[in-house]
Amino acid sequence: MENKNYGMPACDFLCADEEIVKKVTENLPEDEILYDLAELYKVFGDCTRIKILYSLFESELCVCDIAKLLNLSISAASHQLRTLNRARLVKYRRDGKNVIYSLADDHVRTIIAQGINHIEE
Repeated sequence: MENKNYGMPACDFLCADEEIVKKVTENLPEDEILYDLAELYKVFGDCTRIKILYSLFESELCVCDIAKLLNLSISAASHQLRTLNRARLVKYRRDGKNVIYSLADDHVRTIIAQGINHIEE
């Protein structure tokens, strides 16, 4: 039988296991939670943002430091930091006239580390 699932294996006939489908359905998070999770992972879909997060593993940094480190304009660095802040992946504090960025919490470090572990396997 020709598979019309883009080369992915599929059942040869419809045979849904109602018990399994019910169990999985009951354990699925609400659509709003899944939407928010998908939006979070979209933020990780940009190499510049990943570099910023990885840089913040090492030290708190101001926008100017991040721009210089990644060879970005201050405007571009600020834009990426704003996106990361809205996703609650980074936080900031004021130090006089400077704004200092850091990772929001240890979850961010864990997400990045597990992603690296996954691709290195």
